[in-house]
Amino acid sequence: MRGLIDRKGEQFAYLEGTILYTLEGEPTGRLEGEFILDLGGKKIWRVVGDGVYSLDGAESIGYFGATASMQHTL
Repeated sequence: MRGLIDRKGEQFAYLEGTILYTLEGEPTGRLEGEFILDLGGKKIWRVVGDGVYSLDGAESIGYFGATASMQHTL
């Protein structure tokens, strides 16, 4: 799992496999190649390395943090 961090350093979503989820656990899109697509399959963001940008590359949306595993304790 990789957190999607905005330009202010706050996580607002996470990527698990190729599916992008809100912090509430709702699927919101997917990673396909160099793009994040919404649930309808429309390209919404461009991914370059760990960086996430507007489609034209003019605006930084944020970045993906390091891969981490979530461990739940009972």
